Amino acid sequence: METNIFFILTTLLFLQRFGLSNNMLMPSLNVTCSERERQSLLAIKHSLTDTFNLLSTWSGVECCDWHGVGCDHRNGHVVKLDLRSQVSLETYPDGKLLKGSFQRLKYLNLSHSFPAGVVPHHLGNLSRLEYLDLSYPFVKDPNRVSGFEGLPVLDDMGWVSSLWSLRYLDLSGISIGKHIDWFHPISILPSLLTLNLVSSGIKNIPSVKFINFTSLNSLDLSFNYINSTIPVWLSNLTGLMHLYLNHNHFHGEIPYLLCNLSSLVHLDISQNMVSGPIPQSIGLLLRLEDLYLHFNQLSGNIPISMGQLSKLKSLHLSSNSFETLMPDLLCNLSSLVHLDLIENRFSGQIPACFGQLLMLEDLYLEGNELSGNIPMSLGQLSKLKNLDLSNNPLAGGVLSETYFSKLQNLNYLALSGNPLVLNFSSLWIPPFQLQTFDASFCNNGPHFPNWLQTQTHLQRLYLSNSSIIDTIPEWFENIMSHILVLDLSNNQISGKLPRFHFNNTDNVWGDGDGILSLNSNKFEGSLATFPSNVRILDLSDNLLSGHLPQTDGTMNLILEVVKLSKNRFTGSIPVHLCKVPSIYVLDLSQNKFSGRLPGCLGDLIGLGAMDVSSNTLTGVVPSSLGSLTQLVSLHFHNNKFEGNLPLSLQNLTRLITLDTGNNFLTGSIPSWIGESLLNLRILNLQSNKFTGKIPLQLCQLSALQYLNLAQNHIIGTVPHCFSNFSGMITYQEISVNPIYYYEENILAVVKGIQWDYTKTLQFLTVLDLSSNNITGEIPDVLMNLVGLYSLNLARNHLKGQIPTMIGHLSQIESLDLSMNMLSGQIPQSLTSLNSLSYLNLSFNNLSGAIPVGNQLQTLVDPYIYEGNSRLCGPPVSSSCKGNNSSYNDVGEDKGQDDDEGLWFYFGMGPGFVVGFVGLFGSLHLIRRWRVAYFQMLENVYSWLAVSILVNLARLRRTFF
Repeated sequence: METNIFFILTTLLFLQRFGLSNNMLMPSLNVTCSERERQSLLAIKHSLTDTFNLLSTWSGVECCDWHGVGCDHRNGHVVKLDLRSQVSLETYPDGKLLKGSFQRLKYLNLSHSFPAGVVPHHLGNLSRLEYLDLSYPFVKDPNRVSGFEGLPVLDDMGWVSSLWSLRYLDLSGISIGKHIDWFHPISILPSLLTLNLVSSGIKNIPSVKFINFTSLNSLDLSFNYINSTIPVWLSNLTGLMHLYLNHNHFHGEIPYLLCNLSSLVHLDISQNMVSGPIPQSIGLLLRLEDLYLHFNQLSGNIPISMGQLSKLKSLHLSSNSFETLMPDLLCNLSSLVHLDLIENRFSGQIPACFGQLLMLEDLYLEGNELSGNIPMSLGQLSKLKNLDLSNNPLAGGVLSETYFSKLQNLNYLALSGNPLVLNFSSLWIPPFQLQTFDASFCNNGPHFPNWLQTQTHLQRLYLSNSSIIDTIPEWFENIMSHILVLDLSNNQISGKLPRFHFNNTDNVWGDGDGILSLNSNKFEGSLATFPSNVRILDLSDNLLSGHLPQTDGTMNLILEVVKLSKNRFTGSIPVHLCKVPSIYVLDLSQNKFSGRLPGCLGDLIGLGAMDVSSNTLTGVVPSSLGSLTQLVSLHFHNNKFEGNLPLSLQNLTRLITLDTGNNFLTGSIPSWIGESLLNLRILNLQSNKFTGKIPLQLCQLSALQYLNLAQNHIIGTVPHCFSNFSGMITYQEISVNPIYYYEENILAVVKGIQWDYTKTLQFLTVLDLSSNNITGEIPDVLMNLVGLYSLNLARNHLKGQIPTMIGHLSQIESLDLSMNMLSGQIPQSLTSLNSLSYLNLSFNNLSGAIPVGNQLQTLVDPYIYEGNSRLCGPPVSSSCKGNNSSYNDVGEDKGQDDDEGLWFYFGMGPGFVVGFVGLFGSLHLIRRWRVAYFQMLENVYSWLAVSILVNLARLRRTFF
């Protein structure tokens, strides 16, 4: 309502400026309106939907007294018609009606009122119009789909050129067709002062040099699709005061001619792709008060001339590519109220002269490369409300309360991601009342900050990774009345969980609110109840125990993310969770839950990730889970599920991860996995009781990057069509973790060790078929999977030779072909695997010389080749000399051996000298190496000495 009143007052002032007196626009008892115009107004009323009965006054003889109608007091003609946001037109007013009845109309406002469809051209008949507002409710989203279905459309704009008296034109939210010439009909209007075309689907803008509507003082083309350089003709609008080009696709540099607009007060080019430096001529805009250049690709230095903008109040340069020292010239902007430099690469110290910007209310310096101390002068900014210094390498040592003694208006303080120590007296009473305090990754410990008990208006508190070793203090519940976000994760906070109740009565929630993160602490005891008004609940990695609480249906549970993993919860999974349909992530892994998985979980149709791995759940996998069609990640790993995988799971077509390893599942590997789950990238069926052959349908999973069928009872051969796994050939840029607030994970045995992969999972490419009954030969086509990180075919019945093209697996780091019946020689191409760090070829029937060279020479453990009695050469003990089966033809004549030996000794001398000089020369020149080398020698000497003394002592005890 306040907005409407403000708009009305603004409109009246505007019309008064144009020569329309208040008497002309206000109803008057002395004026009798034209009967013809009265009848026309009644006709318009019949075409309206008056939901709120706002046009109840539209009756009687005197139409000048009607709501939204203004008349000329001299002749009674209607000169103003204001129906904005109050009623809805079913159809547009008839063209003849407008032309014949409202010839004196100067003001027409139908914003938010008229129907979808083509805007009628007969609006051009209102030749005396000075103010026309047809704007439609629009979503400020430049990426919305084109078409504007259900919105008003302009199929031609020629009629606009007839409105020669027009001074204000607002067509925002109306779709202007991509082939429509919108520019020229508007540009010839000589009196136009304000033009608003916000979110109108405009994709092009002419590159003409001259225009006629030089009288413009406000131009808004924001939230469109304009893909061009900033047009030069804008510099001809010398009277322009407000220019909005934000949220488009403008590119190239900011034209220096734009700085000819000496009347400019507000300039917004944010959210584009503008690059290059800010022009030096920016200093000519001496009237500029607001400059928005954020979210572009600007670079270089801040021009010195910017220090001349003494009237500048708002400067927004965040999310660009400025890479320079923090400029002192900003200290000259004495009128500055808002300064936003977030996410650039400004370096050096924060200028102490910032303390002279006494009008400053917002200072945002997050995400730069600022270093050194935080200047004490910032404490002089008594009007400061928002201070964000987070994510810089600021190393100011101890930050005490003296920095904040005069900041009585501060309500937002962000210091996170800096190596700061916050040392405030336990008796300190701050002069401010914070709404947000973020000191994550700062040293706030070891005790809980006592001064926080004075912050009774606190809404968002972030203290993760803060070195707190304490319990939650008793006073903490007193500051929870307004809390919306609480993050105390990754500390060593112990004791029992307090009762948390988040407040939502203030209706101030944002997208990031309703978060309770207490994970990675040492909380113990039970969870008494699920907190109300919490969307994100993360209590994982604590010492919590007991049964999960039941929900009685009366609680206000709006849970979207429930993460209770890595605790000690027992009992069954409560069926009451099924009554919280908002749950999107359910992670109950690594607890001690038992019993069956509730079938009602299939009612959580919005579920995107479910992880119940590493519990002791039993029974069959419920077929009702097939209803979870939004599921992307499903983990049953390490439980006691039995029976077949239900056929209904084929409905989970969005699945990226299916992890059912380490259970007692039986039957054949379902063919529907390959036929229906075509988005799978991670498939883990290891350590079950699956039988039969590998279904060829799995080869349809082209995106698969992790396939683990190990430790089952699979028979048959390795399918040749495995070469279809493009996810094991090339790196896929699409993340395997598309679930908000859930980190995808998989347990994988690589290099003989079980690892838990999380953040690096998208780079993990594994094929593991080990510990089965697979027969036949290793298909050559597997060597086309050049992106493989790990290949494990161990403990099967494979025979034949190792493929000679195995050297194509250039990315492989772990290769295990042990305990098969492989024969023949080890391919020389194995030496080209420069990334190989784990190799196991033991217990086969391999023969000949072990290849030598490159990375293979670093793998010197004899166990790699154990159980292959016919192999020879290092690192095994058998020599290849005289062995006719040697890969390197060691049966050459003795004369050649003697020549090679001679050249060997000739090369040994110079090689020794070069190596000696290289080693000791480096030790002489590089002090750090020298210290480390002699320290190593000292450690070896000490170890040998101790070992000898210990062994001598044992001998004495044994024999003496």
